[in-house]
Amino acid sequence: MIFPTDEEQLAQWVLPEDGLILLAILGIKDPLSPGVKDAVRQCSDSGVKCTPGSLLLLGDGTNDAPALHEADIGLSMGIQGTEVAKESSDIIILDDNFASVVKVVRWGRSVYANIQKFIQFQLTVNVAALVINVVAAVSSGDVPLNTVQLLWVNLIMDTLGALALATEPPTDHLMRRPPVGRREPLVTNIMWRNLFIQALYQIGILLVLNFQGKSILSLEHDDPKHANMVKNTLIFNTFVFCQIFNEVNARKPDEINIIIIEFLGKFTLTVRLSWKLWMVSLVIGIISWPLAAAGKLIPVPKTPLAKVFIKLYQRCIAVRNA
Repeated sequence: MIFPTDEEQLAQWVLPEDGLILLAILGIKDPLSPGVKDAVRQCSDSGVKCTPGSLLLLGDGTNDAPALHEADIGLSMGIQGTEVAKESSDIIILDDNFASVVKVVRWGRSVYANIQKFIQFQLTVNVAALVINVVAAVSSGDVPLNTVQLLWVNLIMDTLGALALATEPPTDHLMRRPPVGRREPLVTNIMWRNLFIQALYQIGILLVLNFQGKSILSLEHDDPKHANMVKNTLIFNTFVFCQIFNEVNARKPDEINIIIIEFLGKFTLTVRLSWKLWMVSLVIGIISWPLAAAGKLIPVPKTPLAKVFIKLYQRCIAVRNA
């Protein structure tokens, strides 16, 4: 058998079909690493392989670089992967273990879920405080929650609330959730439902205390200034307790609020409350727990509210232009 010696002969050379001798059969065995089967199964169950509108790509060679760059999330191997693949990827798996992809997905979903919890909590606080003060200011010219009190509430909810809600570790339950597309709204319909239920409850209770608090607490015959301060202090204390019990996995910031009301009254324009009024504030706050549990039974539409409002706006524009 004559073998080609240059490129011209190589281009014209054809492998003969006979006269060949089988010397050996060579195979390469590349078994799966431990845990890869479970990792693939978990990724498949979590929808990673069939994410609508998104693409997660795993590659380690130079030829994978263009695909890694175009993918929504590109992953490359840190040990066996080439430098070109690493530069084109978004996440580098340092231990070259496919099971690490599960950790990436779990932690990513955990961070996303924690951000949603914190946003829902913050929106509830701000919506309730804004509506209460606006309604009270327009109707009576006086606000039950003053500037210092609102700053104190924001201090608690922005710091301790963030630590309580944004540090929850990931769980296997997150892997059973469907994936979230890149165009999906951050505030979901479920979040809007929970927000409206808690905000309406807090607004209703605190407005009743604001307008009928003196008669409910039998303060009509007391000094008007003192009666007004007791009423506003009860509103502030109740508002804080509502936020505490509305906070998922709260880190018990209620001890700090006791210090504020009992010892820093001149600074926050509050007065000391009796144990009965403390119990009233506590009970009103606790009611937010069964209220939230009952609210979860209310079904929500799958279509995001933002898309519904956009369609209504477009219809209004079309009718106006018709």
